[in-house]
Amino acid sequence: MNVWTRRVVIATAAVSMALSVAACGKAGDGGKSGGDGKTIGLLLPENKTTRYETFDRPLITKKIEALCPDCQVKYNNADQDTQNQKKQFDALITQGVKVIILDPVDYKATKSWVNQAAKQGVKVVAYDRLAEGAISAYVSYDNEKIGRLQGEALVKALGDRAKDSNVVMINGSPTDPNAPFFKRGAHSVLDKQVKKVVYEQDIPDWSSDEANKKMSAAIDALGKDGFQGVYSANDGMAGGIITALKQQGITVPVGGQDSELAGLQRVLRGDQAFTIYKQIQPQADTTAEIAVRLLKGEAIGALAPTKVDSLSGEVKGIPAKLYDAQIVTKDNIASTVVKDKVYPVSRLCAGDTAAACAAAGIK
Repeated sequence: MNVWTRRVVIATAAVSMALSVAACGKAGDGGKSGGDGKTIGLLLPENKTTRYETFDRPLITKKIEALCPDCQVKYNNADQDTQNQKKQFDALITQGVKVIILDPVDYKATKSWVNQAAKQGVKVVAYDRLAEGAISAYVSYDNEKIGRLQGEALVKALGDRAKDSNVVMINGSPTDPNAPFFKRGAHSVLDKQVKKVVYEQDIPDWSSDEANKKMSAAIDALGKDGFQGVYSANDGMAGGIITALKQQGITVPVGGQDSELAGLQRVLRGDQAFTIYKQIQPQADTTAEIAVRLLKGEAIGALAPTKVDSLSGEVKGIPAKLYDAQIVTKDNIASTVVKDKVYPVSRLCAGDTAAACAAAGIK
């Protein structure tokens, strides 16, 4: 590269940088200072679970912009890294952001961050997962009830042989505060209505690959006929589990959660028995409205009518809104997920799912 070319490249880069700075402050940007009192931070935990980037982020951002057109949203995804999320959180505080929506990677790790933020007058809204510390509000689902629904759906899928069935349980990430509630709810049903839970593992980071490995280990330990059903805490892991089962020629009911596109397609094709449908839009909209009200110094009582305590019990009476969920099987996909237009039918029924969609009356 000659001198003249280098100067052109440097000059072009400088202009590009200037334009980039001038464009900061739009929803999703990370560059503009939040000290103007009109900026809301949004920190999501990971992108392995497809819902966060596909639904949560755009829905929350859209609602905030509708409620407060001159508000800014500063967004970051932690990519399942607690230290990365701490840096993102600290950066928002440094920039003067006064309201942060936080879906924590590791709920226990947030205690010191949230408490320090509260001392500086920063309001933190726990989204989907209840973080530790002086949280101002919490929006999620009745997660123990979701676990019960999962257990009930697996028992129904096992049918008349449920009482004589052994079950493998593949649970969610130990750092996710929702995972113990899913597990507890599922156990409250399965421990009474199946023969025995014969193998159980928690999966770090909700990893599909790790779930696949644990399922393979369960098959090795129990034999192909040593279990009759599999509880999977979410759809992503169910995908890995079902792959492991197919490789061994095993067909047993497997459940999931989140109504991910791939999970729903497996349900339609008969590879997965059920999933759990959690309407994300109401959760996202309520969270956005709470954040905007906190930013404006307005009351949030009507939006968060329930009170919950932190998992450690150190923080009592956190204002909360907990939504319900429902079981989705092949029989009611059309009246739930399709009716709510969660995914375009063209995507849901693509490829080898087309015939299954037609059989389920989905057009």
